[in-house]
Amino acid sequence: MGLQQGLKKAYANGSVTPTPRSGPKEKVVRYKECMRNHAANIGGYAVDGCTEFMASGAEGTPGAFVCAACNCHRSFHKRVVESDTETDSCDCSSITTASR
Repeated sequence: MGLQQGLKKAYANGSVTPTPRSGPKEKVVRYKECMRNHAANIGGYAVDGCTEFMASGAEGTPGAFVCAACNCHRSFHKRVVESDTETDSCDCSSITTASR
């Protein structure tokens, strides 16, 4: 078991992983709507309408990668990385311009 695997905290919709270079900040990875094209084999485009990944099994089991709602693998769902907004936000109003 690697260092990164031991640091992850399990959630129903993703995991929290501390970023190694930035110190105590954590990034939350969530999986949103399913992007799988179910009509690709006939040349069309059709998605199933699943709006959020829900693991069908416990963390550490193969079912943790399969969505309970649409039965697709987690990799078909849109990956959204959310981070701590207080430390990552920039107060752009404080930027000064150089005077001539």
